[in-house]
Amino acid sequence: MSTEPETTEEAGPGTPDTPDTGTAEAPGGTGATVGGTPEESQDAGGAEQAGDGGDARAEGAAEAADATQDAAADGSRGGSARSAQEAAAGRDVGAETAGGETVGDAASGGGTAAERAADDHDGGTGTTGGEAGSDGAAVAGEGADDGSRLSEVEAELAAQRVERERIEQRKAAKKGPVESGTKLSGKAADLLAAVRAVESGQKPAATVFDEPTPAPRRPAPEPVRRPQPAPAAPDLAPAAPGPEAVEAVRRVLAEGGAPETLAAQAAAALGEGAGTVLREDPWQLLRLGGVRPDQADAFARALLGTAAGPDDERRGRAVTVWLLEQAALAGHTALELPALTAALDRQGVPGADAAVQGALAEGEALVFQDALEEPGAPAPQEEEDGEVERPVRVLVGLERYALAEESLADGLARLVTSVPKEDGSATGWEAAVGSARGSAAELIRAVAGHGLVLHTGAEASRGEAARLLDAARGLGLRAWAATHSPLGREAFAHLLSEGEAGQRPVATVAGLLSGTEGPGRDTDGALDLDLLVVLDAPQLDVESAAMLVESLPDGARLVLSGDPAVLWSAGAGRVFADLAAARVCPQVASRTPDTGPLGELVSGIGAGELNQVEAPGKEIVIVPVRDAGEAVHRTVQLVADSVPRAIGVPPEQTVVITPGHGGAAGTRALNAALKERLNPGPGRFGGFDPGDRIAYSPAPGRTLPGRVTGAGADGLYLECAGAPVVVPRERVEQSVRHGWALTAHQAVGGRWPAAVVVLPGDAAQTLSRPWVYTAFGRAERHLSVVHGVEQALPRAVAEVLAKPRTTRLQTLLRTQVPAAG
Repeated sequence: MSTEPETTEEAGPGTPDTPDTGTAEAPGGTGATVGGTPEESQDAGGAEQAGDGGDARAEGAAEAADATQDAAADGSRGGSARSAQEAAAGRDVGAETAGGETVGDAASGGGTAAERAADDHDGGTGTTGGEAGSDGAAVAGEGADDGSRLSEVEAELAAQRVERERIEQRKAAKKGPVESGTKLSGKAADLLAAVRAVESGQKPAATVFDEPTPAPRRPAPEPVRRPQPAPAAPDLAPAAPGPEAVEAVRRVLAEGGAPETLAAQAAAALGEGAGTVLREDPWQLLRLGGVRPDQADAFARALLGTAAGPDDERRGRAVTVWLLEQAALAGHTALELPALTAALDRQGVPGADAAVQGALAEGEALVFQDALEEPGAPAPQEEEDGEVERPVRVLVGLERYALAEESLADGLARLVTSVPKEDGSATGWEAAVGSARGSAAELIRAVAGHGLVLHTGAEASRGEAARLLDAARGLGLRAWAATHSPLGREAFAHLLSEGEAGQRPVATVAGLLSGTEGPGRDTDGALDLDLLVVLDAPQLDVESAAMLVESLPDGARLVLSGDPAVLWSAGAGRVFADLAAARVCPQVASRTPDTGPLGELVSGIGAGELNQVEAPGKEIVIVPVRDAGEAVHRTVQLVADSVPRAIGVPPEQTVVITPGHGGAAGTRALNAALKERLNPGPGRFGGFDPGDRIAYSPAPGRTLPGRVTGAGADGLYLECAGAPVVVPRERVEQSVRHGWALTAHQAVGGRWPAAVVVLPGDAAQTLSRPWVYTAFGRAERHLSVVHGVEQALPRAVAEVLAKPRTTRLQTLLRTQVPAAG
């Protein structure tokens, strides 16, 4: 592993003017050469590389429901007076150097940078400053003389003055009304902003069951960014409510001091007679995403006066349902009763048990009793009458997820206990097994005799799934594969042999379910296939998995294949993990390793180790940064300049991954900076210009990368995965974002030739092993890590696992499969 690729840009704000040069080795002498461009690493007479390891920082999205925790690294320190003289000599001959550290160095951490660190914090997230690593930008090289360096300093001072002026303008603007299409201010503006931020995905739902956030520190400075259009809340129902219904709701909202612009959304969410419903039960405002109980309380007091109290049974029911919805956004399909009542107590609901009973009586929630059969559970107690009393856990959940989970369990039990069709002779299957090797042969053998098979492995294991699909089609089976994203679909298609007319049987899960991709449906409405291989299976939420299994015809085979170490689904449930834990079907673990430095690094992360990796071709680069502003500056420099010149990957084939949307180095800030550098424009089409790289979300949890091609009266024109898409004007703000920078959840399922993973200071609160594994694993050829989180990175990889989710699928499978079989 090496430090940052070749660059010619000046250092970011705050970088020391004095070049820091010298030599540095990885601990133990086994690491890759630190620093230098690819050309310099091949030149034995090149200048010595800078070895000053940067301090690290911590920056993240503390509210993200999928968020994960900690990380950091610090590095070997180097530099001397002699090396400074060599750096000056290097400038005279036009040599460029780039210094930094390896991932292994960062993991071993420690040194003076941490001692000089200064804290600045924003909203419960942290930023730790320290010395800048010699990152290649401090050496501006190429024959610079003293006069040119003086002009650079003057230019830097001028740029800083402009930046300070813009910051003051932005602070002044924040004190005014919220710009979201209205002239609102105060509580009404806060309520509207909260609703739109959550519904558009800019801000995650409140993580009401997470640990409390640490005390806030001083805010981190945000980089200057172009203003973006305010997001609009997505429609909650396919049919728009009538104008009379919307007007009735608008009057009630105005009377209660809530934003009238929420009228259409409230009418759609509450259905017919929404105005009357809202007037009689103001707490139904919690049905709108982003509304908090305290905001609903203020709305209720405005409408009901002194009759609106914390002990109102309507409030108790509404808050109960709201908590269950928040839990679903965090991945839970149900909550244990003690956890739910404790959360109600924290929300100031007196008589939590009565509130839950009220929600159950009204049919707004369902209660379940599941037997405890996990290891370590209490042994069953025999009653006096001879009956055995089994310990149970009481769960409460919303109907939609309860029905989906039970339907999924029924469908999986049907696959496990049924006999697959006699597709392909036994001799043909044995021949297919004999033509394969290792775990690929095991996979084909398992599929030959079972209706449901689980296949686990990393990126290289996709070749085994492709071998299975080719073998099945060779035996005459109607075999198809489905991936999570269009990028995954295109990548997997290249692993398959061409079918008739050059067609490859690969679709996305969403396209398969909607009928826009895949084999279509038979006369009974089932998918017209004999074998379905689902790649990226950990991304299946309980509802989409239930729809998929229900669509399979009798006698069909299903293979769920994926990497268990990646982030779980954005929706509720943990289907892949629950099925693996239930052990009701054959499981084939791939033994095909991911190769190269990137494969070695990511495999180690999956095992909980942040290893030092040899990267002679600069496959892995660490760029130390001190604050969020420098992180944005260095990211833009990497994407636009360093990676294209040193690695040969153009900006359009590089993805930037950061922990969250908000913050000084979140997706919004990074996308604003990248657009200004790569495709500047006035944003005349709702904030977008032709050529803009975008991320289009047609539904929650789905992200399609693409680019803007134009706009018209019917909406914004996009090209996603080679197909034209028209997004209606009213949906542009809520479903289209700039897409140079993504979150790890948005990027999962796809891979790019190069990836730049940004770990700014406050990311330490959100890092975890699955997050790091997923983000680092999106790179095919090159990975740059903009590193500012000190020891949080190795700590997250070693200690912070995925947050547990409460689900029922594992218990349902263990009880239903034996009964059915």
